[in-house]
Amino acid sequence: MGISSRTIALLISGAVSLVIVAGLLFGPYLPFRVRVLTLAIAFSACFLLIYFSFEILIFKEINNIYAGLEHIKRKEFRKMSNKFLFRPDPLKRIKDEILFMAEQKQKEIDELKRLQVLRREFLADVSHELKTPIFAAQGFIHTLLDGAMDDEAVRDKFLKKAAKSLDGLDALVQDLISISQLEKGVVKMNKHAMDMLSLCHEVFDELNAKAQTRNINLHLQHNGHEQIMVYADRTRIKQVLINLIDNAIKYGSEHGNIWVALLDGKRKVLVTVADDGPGIGKEHQPRIFERFYRIDKSRSRDSGGSGLGLAISKHIIEAHRSTIFISSELGKGTSLRFKLSKPKVKQPVT
Repeated sequence: MGISSRTIALLISGAVSLVIVAGLLFGPYLPFRVRVLTLAIAFSACFLLIYFSFEILIFKEINNIYAGLEHIKRKEFRKMSNKFLFRPDPLKRIKDEILFMAEQKQKEIDELKRLQVLRREFLADVSHELKTPIFAAQGFIHTLLDGAMDDEAVRDKFLKKAAKSLDGLDALVQDLISISQLEKGVVKMNKHAMDMLSLCHEVFDELNAKAQTRNINLHLQHNGHEQIMVYADRTRIKQVLINLIDNAIKYGSEHGNIWVALLDGKRKVLVTVADDGPGIGKEHQPRIFERFYRIDKSRSRDSGGSGLGLAISKHIIEAHRSTIFISSELGKGTSLRFKLSKPKVKQPVT
């Protein structure tokens, strides 16, 4: 049976009354009526004082905490009252701590659920991406085994297609390994002083032929310096530039333009890759750096690529203690930008 504030008040008041009775019996003589009146007043005053003290200061706040726990069970954190009669109060601190811990645990649960969804999506995407080149190569090889091997022209054609599918599979596996290592932080950036201008020219030379197949022009914009120095991993930054420009070529408009702009600041260099393509909707922009995320899935697979380029680029830029940002508007193109630190002292240029 639970003990209420009234029971506690009665017990304590009774004990106090017994002490008063003992005092009256062994004290100076007083008329009987005076003794009874004194006892009644003492009992009533003691009872009321103790009852309201317990009821207001303790039990009411305990009931508030219990009500708060009921709200926590229903995940109604905002409905929890923080009103206390006396501040600071140990009960208030207990209640605040319970609320804080409940909110933290709920955030952890929500994050675990989100990661579980992402894990399922990732496994489904990996399975599909691996299955596509494997089935393609398998089909070409079985066709050859079924009799097409004797025709030299057909044999060469199918072997080249099978090799292309297996090359795509190898690229996908390498990208998966790269992003896994980058996410774990086991890949160390080999940073040194490097010239971004020469790197951009090198990337343009490699991608110009691909751009010309879609009649896209590549433009390099800078402030006229002979060199624009940054402190970065040249191989990794080249990988980022290739990923960003290659994406712009694949998904940009035919007969369009791609600009790479280098803005040389005092401490950092701003690198921007922009195009005048169809643009990306706002609902897609927060997710384009996720693994395997595609805006137009059918078009993306037809265009090739593993779907990991932007995710890898994001991790490489973050490993350089920077962030890659996107700004895009439908019908007006897309711009991706990031900053790289400049060398603090003169170092050998690569």
